[in-house]
Amino acid sequence: MLARSALNTRGPVARSADLRALGVRERELTRAVRAGEVIRLRQGVYALPDVPTTFRHATAHGGVPGCADAARMHGLWVLDGSADHVWMGDAGAPHGPCTMLTMAGEPPTCRMHWDEGVALIGELPPVHNVLLQMSQCGSEEAFFAAYESALRLAKISPAGIAWLWRHLPVRMRWLLDIARSDADSGLESLVRLRLHRLGISVRTQISIRGVGEVDILIGDRLLIECDGRENHEREQQRHKDLLRDAAAAALGYETLRFDYALIVHDWPRVEAAIVAKIEAGAHLRTPHPGIRRRSRQTTRSGRGVAARDAP
Repeated sequence: MLARSALNTRGPVARSADLRALGVRERELTRAVRAGEVIRLRQGVYALPDVPTTFRHATAHGGVPGCADAARMHGLWVLDGSADHVWMGDAGAPHGPCTMLTMAGEPPTCRMHWDEGVALIGELPPVHNVLLQMSQCGSEEAFFAAYESALRLAKISPAGIAWLWRHLPVRMRWLLDIARSDADSGLESLVRLRLHRLGISVRTQISIRGVGEVDILIGDRLLIECDGRENHEREQQRHKDLLRDAAAAALGYETLRFDYALIVHDWPRVEAAIVAKIEAGAHLRTPHPGIRRRSRQTTRSGRGVAARDAP
């Protein structure tokens, strides 16, 4: 068997022993490396040339991608900005220091993780391990957004959730208690968590006849919409958003719409806008009969700005 065919079958990264088991002879492996059809990441470990850089880096150091790097590869929503992370399982031995030169020649921050499990060449850590690592490296918000993303995508099992709860620091377990599986994006998770901390009651993924499904409803009629990074790069999407806002206004709702940059990089401005609307009573009114309750409410008392429940 050709080395590249075996790697396509086995996975993008494999040990030479695994390739030999598939029928790749040593002579063929040598030929494939010289021809550039496969690359050697370290002694006895080979990969296809298009293997992601994070996999190359982690494998070269004796482990597999971990933390936020692995979360992205699992398809979870991850806040921007992370170092190179390597998961070693619970007893892996690193191959050299955890450094990798960047394009500018500067060594980035790199972290190795040791936690329960076995790091298998060419495979990602289980999602519950990835989330535990994120709780150790990043903020509560980054962890929470990734966790809700895992719930929505059904990437973590009940057993995985129980494992995560046991291994999380006690101070962070409350985040599992308030997490939901219906957040459309990490932005929505961030906004809901931050409003929860302010004592503001919200409902999420509410369906309003004539408008559609909205991200967040505060009280009777204040809508919060969280737009992803790509939304307003397309004029057609922007036009649809404006149509939705107009339809909501015709039914008596007020809409506050925030994009990625505002939510992630300018939250005080977002918070000020929401709190000002609530203090002005913009969230209060008997709801329009077109609203249908789809999800349970998240509440927390505080500051006297908690929204009234809508039936």
